[in-house]
Amino acid sequence: MFPEAPYTAASVRELHRLVRRIEIRSRRMASDLFSGEYHSVFRGRGVEASGIREYSWGDDVRTIDWNASARKDGLYVREYAEERERTLMLCIDVSSSMMFGSRARLKLELAAELSALLGFSAIMNHDQVGLLLFSDRVERYISPAKGRRHLLAVLEELLRHRPRQCSATFDVPASFIRAAVIRPAIVFVVSDLDAAGRSRPLQMLQVRHDVALACLQDPLEERMLPGAIYRLKDPETATQLLFDARNPSSLERYREYRQQQFARLEEEYRRKGIDILRLRTDRPVSTSLNQFFLHRAST
Repeated sequence: MFPEAPYTAASVRELHRLVRRIEIRSRRMASDLFSGEYHSVFRGRGVEASGIREYSWGDDVRTIDWNASARKDGLYVREYAEERERTLMLCIDVSSSMMFGSRARLKLELAAELSALLGFSAIMNHDQVGLLLFSDRVERYISPAKGRRHLLAVLEELLRHRPRQCSATFDVPASFIRAAVIRPAIVFVVSDLDAAGRSRPLQMLQVRHDVALACLQDPLEERMLPGAIYRLKDPETATQLLFDARNPSSLERYREYRQQQFARLEEEYRRKGIDILRLRTDRPVSTSLNQFFLHRAST
């Protein structure tokens, strides 16, 4: 659990202990499971242009250099050389809904665990790590840097932050990253936002960067327990409604709606070339992240 704010000396010590526990657990898992997968999955995606050549059948159309093609009266593509040092940007939604969790942990704690696993995998590969906390505005930005001490400062800042009652939008991180991060980076956007129909900002970001979206969910959002009437409140808008879970047909319709909703979301982002990592507050981050890496490695 998070230490209470405003912060006292005792709560700061508690925060440091929490960061330390996350470090111990995440470093071991990153070393055992993810360091090699991280390197191979993202290898060659953080790249710099090294020249141009004539287009060949099967080349990625996104690499076509239209200016060179116009000058040379033919199709030419940019060639890339892999950067020895890459940047991992963690873009974390810190709107008020991220403080929800009905089981093992809050969504924001889940985001911190994911950030730690990705972060330690990155620094083990000598990559830089940066942090952007966002809601309906940029809440905090830490420039990318290398090393354990920097990563611990990133994790501490994430755990220290307290969300405001507001909604989040992908326009905020997309606009900021496009302006602030010039060289190609690995960008992980971590949010519980209903992302359906909101892919365009991340698609624009994908032009330069390698973008992935981590969708955080709680089991209660997918399948409510039967036999009760739920008073539901949107933590971002304070809107309330009642849901009668005593009716089996209502529960089944809700379950089917949620499944169809996520299937549409995955299809929308897949068409835009953006991979989705699905995480739940009641499941280990490591299992889902390993499956995500295996999926990316096979595509």
